[in-house]
Amino acid sequence: MEIRQLRAFTAIAETHTFTAAAQRMHVTQAAISMQIRQLERETGIFLFIRTPRRVVLTEAGEKLLERAQAILREHDAALAELTELAGAARGRVRVGSASTMVSADPLPQILREFRTHHPQADVSVSSGTSEALVKQLLSGDLDLAFVSLPVAARNIETVLLVSDQLVAIASPHHRLAKQRVVSAFALAGEKLILGERGGNTRRLIDEFFAEAGLKPTVAMELSRQAAIKRMVEEEMGVGIVPLRAVREEVAEGRLVRWWIEGARINWELGLARLSGGYNSPVFQTFIRLCRDHFATESETTATPTAKKKVTQKKRQAETKKAVRK
Repeated sequence: MEIRQLRAFTAIAETHTFTAAAQRMHVTQAAISMQIRQLERETGIFLFIRTPRRVVLTEAGEKLLERAQAILREHDAALAELTELAGAARGRVRVGSASTMVSADPLPQILREFRTHHPQADVSVSSGTSEALVKQLLSGDLDLAFVSLPVAARNIETVLLVSDQLVAIASPHHRLAKQRVVSAFALAGEKLILGERGGNTRRLIDEFFAEAGLKPTVAMELSRQAAIKRMVEEEMGVGIVPLRAVREEVAEGRLVRWWIEGARINWELGLARLSGGYNSPVFQTFIRLCRDHFATESETTATPTAKKKVTQKKRQAETKKAVRK
């Protein structure tokens, strides 16, 4: 039983087709089929049931999958440790982002500073929903991911980076544009433009309407917040997004923002990774830079009241230090 065979096996188990698994591993379908034939011959048992459109794990395949994923995680962690000990502290960081807001602004800045610390590091970035990215973390295809919190999956640990409140947005030409607050009932009657299902932000919105006993009219489901904002600007409907995502458009008068009456829909962004994995120097640097960036950003964008509280806390801390001295 070889590592490449286990990689082929897990790829097929997770994608459910030989074709998709071959594309993930960047090999031919014939090559990946050969790996599975060899693995089944060595184990003496069939691991998949082949159907016309997809493959399904047998009972033996299900038992092997959990073991194979654990073996591959340990294998990759061992290689990372050996690389560091060999003096090639370049490392590799494969980052996923479920937030287009992060990908467009803070992430490029974070990566630029990261390069100054690890100029030889191999960095890759991909996007997807929070749910999809967590699956990639579990399968070993990603190292870190910016996702909406909370994450329910086992074996995943997260670091809270920032929290925000969801607000409704509309065109300045909307009939209710001058209002400051909108009710759940009024929103349910609008043509809503929301993020796609599979992300925690959409889940929070769906739960909000369900608790209110309302069935909203969802006109569009889009994967990017930039697309949601543009559609709203063009008067195609009303959106619900994190407040910080629309500060610029609201300030420039391109959109209006409504607080949602009676709602406390808090959106939290975190950095997720496998728990118990090898915490390499490049990982430590990347996580520290993310924490520093979002901490600074939170202080910069805080409301005057929030800034006052931060200042008071700092003064109290300084006073305590002075007393101790």
